[in-house]
Amino acid sequence: MAVGEETVTHPGVVRKVEGDKAEISVISKASCVSCSLNNICSVSDMKEKIIEVDRAELGRYSEGENVVVEMKQSYGTWAVLLGYFFPFLVLFLGLMLFLHWGLDQGLAGILAIALLVPYYGLLYLLRGFFKKRFRYHIQ
Repeated sequence: MAVGEETVTHPGVVRKVEGDKAEISVISKASCVSCSLNNICSVSDMKEKIIEVDRAELGRYSEGENVVVEMKQSYGTWAVLLGYFFPFLVLFLGLMLFLHWGLDQGLAGILAIALLVPYYGLLYLLRGFFKKRFRYHIQ
């Protein structure tokens, strides 16, 4: 992974091109994969991730070719906020509100957790918006 001024890049391979979409295979590595002791250590980790891009972004590349996938760094920040920070706020503020109303701690905890269902449901309903907003580009 290389970090530019405002972008994050990953090397990848064009896996499949169908219609107006293309799938790019990106190997995500933990930092310790490049370590000389990675055969001994159980922490080393490599995962394949599939990224979908518009065919127009692909340009002259075809299946099997190496590409560099690029994304704005700010999108990663938004992903962390939407996936972790905001749900934590919903959970915490819901718990405080339910406790303030005098509910039992166990019931308040369960209701606070239940507040995450509509939150993640809303994210699911807005997935089309996020798919358009969080775009990968080919360098």
